[in-house]
Amino acid sequence: MNIMTRTQTDYLTHNQVEKKIAVVIPCYKVKTHILGVIARIGQEVWRIYAVDDCCPESSGDFIAAHCEDPRVRVIRNPVNTGVGGAVMAGYRAAMADGAEILVKIDGDGQMDPAILPAMVAPIITGRADYTKGNRFYDLRHIHRMPATRLFGNAVLSFMSKLSTGYWKLFDPTNGYTAIDARVAAYLPLDRISQRYFFETDMLFRLNTLRAMVVDVPMDAFYGDEQSNLHIRQIVFEFLGKHARNFFKRIFYNYFLRDVSLASLELLAGVLLLSFGLIFGLSQWYTAVATGEATPLGTIMLAALPVLSGLQFLLAFFSYDISSTPTTGISDLLTPSPIKQE
Repeated sequence: MNIMTRTQTDYLTHNQVEKKIAVVIPCYKVKTHILGVIARIGQEVWRIYAVDDCCPESSGDFIAAHCEDPRVRVIRNPVNTGVGGAVMAGYRAAMADGAEILVKIDGDGQMDPAILPAMVAPIITGRADYTKGNRFYDLRHIHRMPATRLFGNAVLSFMSKLSTGYWKLFDPTNGYTAIDARVAAYLPLDRISQRYFFETDMLFRLNTLRAMVVDVPMDAFYGDEQSNLHIRQIVFEFLGKHARNFFKRIFYNYFLRDVSLASLELLAGVLLLSFGLIFGLSQWYTAVATGEATPLGTIMLAALPVLSGLQFLLAFFSYDISSTPTTGISDLLTPSPIKQE
């Protein structure tokens, strides 16, 4: 059982806190970096799960043959499931073994294992159920990130705020994460997106549980590693999945689980805006086709619903932003009835 103290992070209490911390490392074409990543993981970690996601480099066999760290367990996926599928496989194995906190670190060397204590500290102290890295916190090092990644993350961050409901988070595709195993047990692991969208899909699922999520400042290292993610290949896929999760989140939170004033504001805003736009466009088309001027009253009849609808929608989003979860749920959860194996 591992022990973390205040000397490792300023976030912890004076007393030593014992937690079984497990690290999950998805392994796919990271053979040149993986041993170095494992070697840098501190003794505060109880167990390490290296998931060979049907890697063409046989990373599982390579780790088993060359890594002497007794904490390492190699998991082999029979087919390639993507980074999300590999992480879910590691989560299941770690929870089955009794892990209490699950940390995900990439195997390409971009994530510094030395900041792991800071990643798990908010979970240990009850201030978060899930933590994720934020590479944009310290702007002094922002120039290290390629320009295409900066732009892509800015766009994806706004889309993520809409679809997940975590309006105060940034860097949504950051894969350096930690989660309380009690919360992970309530997640539908078999339904979370298995490939590159899985970090954002995790946030969407966490919001449906009303879990508290916290950003942890971190730096990223960019060396000779090759990313398997190409923006042009996934931009439309991400747009569709963000839209799907947005509508599902709104339905779950504002109509299925609860109906509030914000629900009525949303309905009124959508109905008024839709009526105003449809009526206004139809009157504009008629005016163009006939060449006759549109009466002022007709213009006002189209404009007022549009303006009122926008006001109602702004009020709804103001409520949505203010309702971001601010308290942890881990201590309130009973053992999940969902079997994870």
